[in-house]
Amino acid sequence: MLSLNVRLMNLKVEANIINYSSFPLIKTLIKILSTGLMTGAIIWELVNIYGTLNNWQLPSHLNWIFWIDRIALISHSIEGIIAAYYAKLQDKNPLQYGIYTFFVGTVGLLELKTGQDGKE
Repeated sequence: MLSLNVRLMNLKVEANIINYSSFPLIKTLIKILSTGLMTGAIIWELVNIYGTLNNWQLPSHLNWIFWIDRIALISHSIEGIIAAYYAKLQDKNPLQYGIYTFFVGTVGLLELKTGQDGKE
């Protein structure tokens, strides 16, 4: 019984967050920022691979950027896989939702769960 009450409270809190008046604006800003940063991380990794193949020596003080972008790429990949699996369970296009969620992150999972399909 206690776990049922906790689950109901979590649903109420989730509903309050989703229905909050400025949530669509925040969600849109997160989508734009996340897409830009993920595109930048992919480009940064491609430049690193190209540089490694051509024996370029990057400054060592830039190593922290590579670690941050690798963590972001891995975490967004995991989110994309989860979204693709969840979309398949809902009879939606898993490739579309996987790629979308890879770029926008947790917002894509939230939209898939609530059934908003990326529309405001």
